[in-house]
Amino acid sequence: MADPQSYRPKTSEIPASPGVYRFRDPKGTVIYVGKAKNLRNRLTSYFQDPQRLHPRTYKMVHTASSVQWTVVNNEMEALTLEYSWIKEFSPRFNVMYNRNDMSFPYLAVTMNEQYPRALVMRGKRKKDVRYFGPFPQAWTIRETLDLLTRIFPVRTCAPGTFQRAKREGRPCLLGHIGKCSAPCAGWITPEDHRELAEELCRFMNGKTGPIKRELKAKMLNASENLEFERAAVYRDQLEAINLVLEKNTVVLPNGTDADVIGVAHDELELAVYVLAVRGGRIRGVRHWVSEIPSQTQDLSHLPGDAAADVLEQLYGNLPEIPDSEIRKQRQEQQTQAASVDDIEHLSAENVPPLILVGQTPKNATALKQWLTKRAGVNVTFSTPQRGDKKSLLEMAQKNAQEALQLHKNRRIADLSRRSQALEELRTYLDLPAIPLRIEGFDISHTQGTNQVASMVVFEDGAPNKNAYRQYLITPKDDGSPLDDTAAMSQVLTRRLKRLQAEQAGEQGYDEQGEALESGPIDPLTGKARRFSYRPDLIVVDGGLPQVNAAARTIHELGMDLPVVGLAKRLEEIWIPGEDFPLILPRTSAALYMLQHLRDESHRRAITHHRKKRNKAMTVSILDSIPGVGTTRQTALLQHFKTYKAIRNASVEELAEVPGISEKLAHTISEHLQAKDQK
Repeated sequence: MADPQSYRPKTSEIPASPGVYRFRDPKGTVIYVGKAKNLRNRLTSYFQDPQRLHPRTYKMVHTASSVQWTVVNNEMEALTLEYSWIKEFSPRFNVMYNRNDMSFPYLAVTMNEQYPRALVMRGKRKKDVRYFGPFPQAWTIRETLDLLTRIFPVRTCAPGTFQRAKREGRPCLLGHIGKCSAPCAGWITPEDHRELAEELCRFMNGKTGPIKRELKAKMLNASENLEFERAAVYRDQLEAINLVLEKNTVVLPNGTDADVIGVAHDELELAVYVLAVRGGRIRGVRHWVSEIPSQTQDLSHLPGDAAADVLEQLYGNLPEIPDSEIRKQRQEQQTQAASVDDIEHLSAENVPPLILVGQTPKNATALKQWLTKRAGVNVTFSTPQRGDKKSLLEMAQKNAQEALQLHKNRRIADLSRRSQALEELRTYLDLPAIPLRIEGFDISHTQGTNQVASMVVFEDGAPNKNAYRQYLITPKDDGSPLDDTAAMSQVLTRRLKRLQAEQAGEQGYDEQGEALESGPIDPLTGKARRFSYRPDLIVVDGGLPQVNAAARTIHELGMDLPVVGLAKRLEEIWIPGEDFPLILPRTSAALYMLQHLRDESHRRAITHHRKKRNKAMTVSILDSIPGVGTTRQTALLQHFKTYKAIRNASVEELAEVPGISEKLAHTISEHLQAKDQK
């Protein structure tokens, strides 16, 4: 038996979202499918103390060798996907409905009887019995049926119970509480009871509008007549209808057959996630992460090109269908079927008539013709902009992004891969030692405004987020912004001067002259040492101009530190003084590590820039007045209510505000008058 800890995913890697998960054995066979409102909480529970697990669960986790998951939007979608996968894979550790001649349960109405009965039914279908569903679990049908009998009190009892009540001429409890019209006791005629069953069937077929309008009218009428108890009954019936109408089995209406292709990528790799929707339900899922071909120059068309490659791989081995017999058969099925579930839909291995993609492939016309020959019907591409199809496409793209992120996290978390990456960096960059501490820098701004920078730190090849820092870039004396090279030079100067000061045992100070007390404390001096760790490698985001500016700054400070630049377009590594970049193999662990560091520094800089930009968009006229901070601004607004009243107030009136001295009142008045004159 396998040790569950050998394949246990990191808790941080598991999304805290609704989803469905699959346990697989060493052969790749799915042995268990489950759903969860919070995937992180549910999956971590399988890897707790083995003695606390149920014996069946204990055996399952020790039989499995891997676990995978798919993120969905809500619990209803998780319920639907769980049902689809149980039917698709028949996992041996799930409670299987197809054992002992069992199948998934349906809500059935026996219109073949004199007194139709509503019940939960499995197995083979019977003639003249109307089926609705299927439902993933029997208890969901029973809850639905309990709600429906409040509105349509059709018979639900077994034949023996019905015959006994008929002989006695007395209904059972359901008749007395209004959940059955009691045809056994003659409370309703056979014709009226059959019409009640027909109304139930029409409701389940989707004709709900007239019933809801009728109940609402009755509720309002009872309320106007002060019959509040009767109005409450109609209100409860409306609530019951709304609960029943929640879609819990179909992800696309009208029995749609489609493939939904989600693509996520960075500069080196792409992740593909394919949802095979058949009969409106998810019947299969396929996903993988692969390397972007080295000849790819334009990444903007990558999602469409990837979708085309996926379709060729999925359906390339299928034979061509020369005629339209399949189309005729499907049209006949659509015409004859009473509901979506009566239609025989395609398997996940066949070409569907609809392909949902985030970006249409360049060769869409030729690809359509190629797929149409293998499908027997016209195949179309669609990029939905709203509705259920758009939600389903977003779900596929979200799962593709999750798969890519998980792949990258596992790569960087692999100790052997990290060691390999650090050794490759030492070799490729000809460093004197393995770079155990790497610092990455990036600049972010919007056309020169709100300019900021970030510093991220990788120690032993992994991010050390406690050491991340962010900077505000000081503009030129005339207020104009610095270019990217000058901004990078300023940031490196501030960081390395602080390093020199702390290595010399000097205390650092902020812009207001306050001592900086955060960070590790030197045991000898008792002083704060935030930046006293010397980097083994500095990585800047950009090409040759940025890396030359960084090298020049380091040289001017009298330091000897290796520095490189990582250009984003082709993932080129620029070395100071070199005319041509260093190109690492695309499968190199060192390149993946540098890319991860660059992405982290870019994310940090963008986040800081957006915060600063948003704050700048909500500037107050009081912000520029010396001595008026947030507390005094709040006091002024509470006293005068509006900025206009503050502007029109006299010095004496301003001085009446708590916390505002007469001197500060003069300062406020002078600044506001000067602004008015401008």
